[in-house]
Amino acid sequence: MAFNYEKYLRIQKMPTLWCWGCGDGVILKAFVRAIEKMGIKQDDVCVISGIGCSGRFSSYVDFNTIHTTHGRTVAYATGVKLVRPDKVVVCVAGDGDALAIGGNHTIHGCRRNIDITMIVINNFIYGLTNSQTSPTTPQGMWTVTQKVGNIDPTFDTCELAIASGASFVARETMLDPKKLEKMLIKALEHKGFSMMEVLSNCHINLGRKNKMVSAMENLEWIDNITTSKKKYDAMTEEEQLNLFPIGILKQDLEVREYCDMYKDIQDAHQGKRGKITQDDFAKKI
Repeated sequence: MAFNYEKYLRIQKMPTLWCWGCGDGVILKAFVRAIEKMGIKQDDVCVISGIGCSGRFSSYVDFNTIHTTHGRTVAYATGVKLVRPDKVVVCVAGDGDALAIGGNHTIHGCRRNIDITMIVINNFIYGLTNSQTSPTTPQGMWTVTQKVGNIDPTFDTCELAIASGASFVARETMLDPKKLEKMLIKALEHKGFSMMEVLSNCHINLGRKNKMVSAMENLEWIDNITTSKKKYDAMTEEEQLNLFPIGILKQDLEVREYCDMYKDIQDAHQGKRGKITQDDFAKKI
């Protein structure tokens, strides 16, 4: 039986404004299938997106949604989660939205380990505004702002999240929607800050301007720069160059979640328990 996407979509907003073949639609469909399989009620989900192609995500899904200013998805999501810790709070941001203007908020969301799932759709470019260099644009690629080739060192989204303290970090691509769906479930189930990077195509404003003239060539490029974490770990450092491992890169089930610690402070203030000590917040060894 075909999946009933209409239940989870704002049909009046269709068709989407995404380019034909855009990976954003694949990711959206994998996300709503994950929510369905987890049995989560739509009223118990809040999706927050920013500016960019990924910013349209919150317009098309029929959950509680917030369309925020550029780079502020984690800030808004933090407020929502602290007020309603019982709800599933999801940020959707592009590589520019999450790592450039929003980089500071992303880092501190990871550091706090607040129970938010952040889906970073990384298409390696500012797609909506016509091909400016983003923090993940590979060196040497043509962009509107660096027409002789990008010279900026690039961010690795997942390494940044791991270093910043996120307790769940994973990477997938939109090439295998079923595999992506399963990984989204794992990210949503994890209690703590979940960084879910999804490598996606922008064949219009990245691909065809960098000698990938079709959507399929852009997808083949993504396939060629990714490998499983198991294979990646078995490679030499030289072999690992310019490759992205996919799968779960970190999962810490011991570190405490931010809303739980905040609740301890509230209870102590209201006299429900004694003085809070540093040991109360320490990570279990």
